[in-house]
Amino acid sequence: MISLVMDTATNRTSVALFDDNQLLFSGFHDGATAHAEVLPKLVKEALSINNEIGEVVVGMGPGPFTGLRVGITFAQTFAHARKISWRGACSLDAIDVDSASYIVTSDARRKEVYWAKYEYEVRVEGPSVSAPAVIADRSEMKFGFGFTDALYPSMAMLLAKSHTAPISEPLYLRRPDAVPTSERS
Repeated sequence: MISLVMDTATNRTSVALFDDNQLLFSGFHDGATAHAEVLPKLVKEALSINNEIGEVVVGMGPGPFTGLRVGITFAQTFAHARKISWRGACSLDAIDVDSASYIVTSDARRKEVYWAKYEYEVRVEGPSVSAPAVIADRSEMKFGFGFTDALYPSMAMLLAKSHTAPISEPLYLRRPDAVPTSERS
C-alpha cells in the first residue's frame, strides 16, 4: 500500500511517500510560518512519483496550534477527498534516537520545549510542555531543541508508530493565545 506521510508539528514541514516500508519520496522545508504554503508543493512532488495513495499518516503533535492545524486539516481533507483512511501518531514518538533511556524535545516557542521520556523507544512519560530548566537536571540523556541540535520526526518512524500507537486527536498542550472577548480582563 502507498502511504503519504506528513508532519507539521515543528518548524519543519516534512512529507514522505512509502510503498509499504520502501521510501519512494522524501522532502522537507524549514520555516515555522511556511507550512500552509509548502505542504501542498511537497505533496505535489510526492504525487508525481506515485499518485495511487492508499492511506495518509500525519503527525499529531505536540506542536504549535497553527502548524498542527495545517498538517492535520490537509491530511484529513486529502483522505476524505480520495475516500481513503488517515491515521495520526505522536510526532515526538517518531524522533529517532539511539539510546536506551532518553528524553526528546522540540521547540514549543515562548522559551519552552515539548518533551517526552522514552525507554527503548516506548514513551513512558509525556508528552509535556515546560521550560527546558524543568528537565535539565534529570539524569536521562536529552536530545533535541535546547539540548542538542534540533531533531525532527522520522517519516518512517511516524508511519510505524501510526500502526502501533495511533492517535486521532491533536496534542495541544497549552491554551491558545486567542481568547474570546468575553473572557478578556
